[in-house]
Amino acid sequence: MREYEVALNQNSLVKYLRKPAKEFTRHDIIRYIEENEIEQVNFHYVNEAGKIKTLNFVITSKAYLDAILSTGERVDGSSLFSYINASTSDLYVIPRFKTAFVNPFSEVPTIDLFCSFYTKEGYPLESAPENILRKASRRFTEATGYKVKALGELEYYIIADKDVNVDYPAEDQKGYHESTPFAKFEFIRTEAMRLIAKCGGKIKYSHSEVGNFTTEEHYFEQHEIEFNPVDVDETADQLVLGKWILRNLAYKYGVEISFAPKITVGKAGSGLHIHYMIADENDNNIMIENDELSPVALKSIAGILDKAKALTAFGNTIPTSYLRLVPHQEAPTNVCWGETNRSALVRIPLGWTLKTEMIKNANPFEIAEVPYIPGKQTAEFRVPDGSADIYHLLAGMVMAMQHGIEMENGLELAEELRIEENLFNNRELADKLEQLPASCSESADELEKEKEFFNSDNVFPLGTLERFISILRSYNDRNLSEELYQNDKEIMKLVKRFLNYA
Repeated sequence: MREYEVALNQNSLVKYLRKPAKEFTRHDIIRYIEENEIEQVNFHYVNEAGKIKTLNFVITSKAYLDAILSTGERVDGSSLFSYINASTSDLYVIPRFKTAFVNPFSEVPTIDLFCSFYTKEGYPLESAPENILRKASRRFTEATGYKVKALGELEYYIIADKDVNVDYPAEDQKGYHESTPFAKFEFIRTEAMRLIAKCGGKIKYSHSEVGNFTTEEHYFEQHEIEFNPVDVDETADQLVLGKWILRNLAYKYGVEISFAPKITVGKAGSGLHIHYMIADENDNNIMIENDELSPVALKSIAGILDKAKALTAFGNTIPTSYLRLVPHQEAPTNVCWGETNRSALVRIPLGWTLKTEMIKNANPFEIAEVPYIPGKQTAEFRVPDGSADIYHLLAGMVMAMQHGIEMENGLELAEELRIEENLFNNRELADKLEQLPASCSESADELEKEKEFFNSDNVFPLGTLERFISILRSYNDRNLSEELYQNDKEIMKLVKRFLNYA
């Protein structure tokens, strides 16, 4: 037993079983259930639209418990996937034991697990979102010898009665890292952090965000929860789990939570920034070499930039996504990258790569040796928002990274698309760079061009790609930005329509 892997872990099963979650077995889950008087088991899985679903079981015997953990259960695939025919619709859902957690909202002691879909022949369902991500991840590792780790930044608004902002009123659009009592809903955010950690999520930190404002009826307050990097196929599970927990807390406290990319006219929108790193077989981060971005990192950035326009089909899936992706706002519109540059599509944040002793400078009485902790450097893809289909988005990003690493001119493309200027203040430079799609319709066009690429090795089945294209085009929003320009009333109608879609 490796004590360092379980020490301070918030997951009750990890603490009790004294082993990391990735090593959980069926017998571990049964033992925990027996010895902790668990009465119920819930299966969670994600449908083709990336929405979390639930199947509930009441434990009536050890034999029954063993059966559902051993063989899973069957579900109606035609109600979860539009392309599955009702005449042959049965699918298996099989639990993944490493995802087990104690449900923090159930009235009776309950264990929840995320599941994978399998066909009647016992094979993984090719088009299941989690399987598409798993295929992309395995393909990347087989081709490069590396693996991708990733994290997401969940940005969201809490919407409440305007009266909560009477005492110590928050200053409009000045909410970044605000503290109580000016930030009214820190308690929901910090409770969400604790619950996500108890459910197995790896949390980095949280804070209030820029956006806050009051209307005639409501108070809007923006927050962010950022995760720590984990293997990319676990990243999606954790982000879905985080949304589920936040929505349950909103229901508990009588407020509304929205992950929508645009919440109103003229106020900060919400993104879903994705950070990634590339690691070797020993889990060492290889983004930095000789104190600079490594060739592998630079090539992966080139791949993301080369496929960025098509990636919006997975990361920006509703018309209001493109009200956020507008020039000269706090969201990217141009295909480029830069170090610590928030106007770029890919940003390289500070990564603690310098071997400094800042802690001793801040703390003169610190005499102990300060450890150098390498491996924190990430690259940040700043385009996606809360409407993202997370499993498909991450799968597409992984494929784009592999593409960049395999490109002969990857380093040259990375150098060509690097910027240092603030694009928000440099219209001339922005006009020289390629633009992201300005609507769902344009995003569909870009995905159409890249169907062959994403279908490589059947990572994305053609039917899945056609479904994305069809839905994006169904919004018929090609000229929406021009039609809505300065028409705040119509913009708000659209915003309200998609407020809880994401």
